Amino acid sequence: MTRILSFLFVCLVALSACTTGSTPTYGSDGQPLPSVYKIRGNPEKLQFRMLDSVNALRQAQGLQSVQLNSQLNAAAATHSKDMARQNRPWHFGSDGSSPLDRAQRVGYFGTLLGEAIAETYETETETLAAWMQEPGPRSVIMDSKATQMGFAWHQESGGKIWWTLEMGSGG
Repeated sequence: MTRILSFLFVCLVALSACTTGSTPTYGSDGQPLPSVYKIRGNPEKLQFRMLDSVNALRQAQGLQSVQLNSQLNAAAATHSKDMARQNRPWHFGSDGSSPLDRAQRVGYFGTLLGEAIAETYETETETLAAWMQEPGPRSVIMDSKATQMGFAWHQESGGKIWWTLEMGSGG
């Protein structure tokens, strides 16, 4: 009996070491406020992690893989910064530009199939998971005609991240 109690005590101590010990902060709506995810290191690694995640989802559905495209990356980066300046997630630029306009401005000559955008404090994988729950962004990511992808973000000093993903074909 002593051994069992000792074993349970050790397990309890081990489990208590797994908790963070921090109490979440709550907003005026009673929901926990998001913790700030800080993007660090090489930005290309994050782009390739997103590419790998998108391709894994596409392959699971029998779709072809996509490749990163530098022009679509540039269009996505421009839009992420512009959304932050406007402080709203939407598909039109502060100058009235559409996703197609931005792709053409950076020299993308393929067919732009669509754009997914987000405003969050979350990681790229959490953002992708949220996109996959919404019919519009999901259809862009899973478009069977897609062969190329652009992905970028802009992080504000307060931590909010503006994400943009572009899908295209040809070019």
